[in-house]
Amino acid sequence: MNGPYDDIIDLPHHVSSVHPRMSMYSRAAQFAPFSALTGHEEAIRETARLTDCMTELTPEEAGILDRRLSMILNSEGERPEATVTFFEPDTKKKGGAYRHVTGRIRKADPVGRIIEMDDGTRIPMENITYIDGECF
Repeated sequence: MNGPYDDIIDLPHHVSSVHPRMSMYSRAAQFAPFSALTGHEEAIRETARLTDCMTELTPEEAGILDRRLSMILNSEGERPEATVTFFEPDTKKKGGAYRHVTGRIRKADPVGRIIEMDDGTRIPMENITYIDGECF
């Protein structure tokens, strides 16, 4: 053989007397995948996530909603069961999503303009788009 490493190919493997031998775990860690753009994929996913815009109610829809909210506010002591549709603004970007919550209304606060459901969900009255239930 006449190769470039013929002079060292049969020499014994060098073992350092100064540096300790690296563990297999540490040795493998050298070759672990590396992400130079940490958080980049999450940012792309967040940008691609779609949100809805809050639609404005027609005068007829607003009138129905006002009457139903008045009925709830005037039904002290009673705890009507209802399905409330409301717009929940997104905390990270413009827009949000429409949610539906069904349950008993625990409390309706006309001053704070909040409806609180039995499950603890607090809904701002200005975000409510529809209320339905047996009491209407």
